[in-house]
Amino acid sequence: MLWQTSRFDLNLTRPQVMGIVNVTPDSFSDGGQHASTVEALRHCERLLKDGADILDIGGESTRPGSPAVPLDEELARVVPLVHEAVQLGVPVSVDTYKPEVMRAVLDLGADIVNDIWALRRPGALEVVARHPRCGVCLMHMHRDPQTMQSAPMRGDVVPQVLQFLEQAAQNLQGQGVHRNRIALDPGIGFGKTVEQNFALLKRQEALAAAGFPLLLGWSRKSSIGAALQGDAPEPPPPDQRVIGSVAAALMAVERGAHIVRVHDVRETVQALQVLAAVYAAA
Repeated sequence: MLWQTSRFDLNLTRPQVMGIVNVTPDSFSDGGQHASTVEALRHCERLLKDGADILDIGGESTRPGSPAVPLDEELARVVPLVHEAVQLGVPVSVDTYKPEVMRAVLDLGADIVNDIWALRRPGALEVVARHPRCGVCLMHMHRDPQTMQSAPMRGDVVPQVLQFLEQAAQNLQGQGVHRNRIALDPGIGFGKTVEQNFALLKRQEALAAAGFPLLLGWSRKSSIGAALQGDAPEPPPPDQRVIGSVAAALMAVERGAHIVRVHDVRETVQALQVLAAVYAAA
């Protein structure tokens, strides 16, 4: 399976590791750590040294309850970094739902639009449809970042998520975008309970059966913290969820994920190398 992007056709025979680069002051796990362009570019270089295949740059936190960021502020955070990152020789993804940001980064040479709103915001679908090659990741989100966890989904989450993603992909193909440009993300933690998130992992093969590349983002999320809490009064903080996050990424790949979006690139790459050795054994 191939994923076509602006500058690269990604061979997904081997799972791809997407390294997270948050240029934000308030992301749930690493907010403020890479806030300047210089610091963020150094982080990009570290992720590549650790084995990242793709860089995913975001200028707005979408953690539960996070406020929206004005357009000018997001552009100021993202554009200077994308300008530098596209020279690093790997696909650059930008995590945004604003069509103006999409247009600006694609003009700079970015390869992938990673949209939590699945191009539902006015003008977003048209930006991607008018671009001749860029890849796009369509994510499922229930409600919006401000309210999604105050009233999460009800019922069997798997068929609801699958139906939404298939419809979003169909809408995009209806605008002339080839299916080879489209990846799908079930949106772990975006308006779902802990149990629903793990149901999506347990039954992930149903999502893979849609025939599109699957991108999964479990890294350090609250569901990992809930699984690790045990009898403790509080779940471990995000930076102490590394092993649980790697385990979830590994299980996602075993169930058909083609791309895993992670903070801890080196650890995830090593785990996937062991998995590859198992698959290669006689």
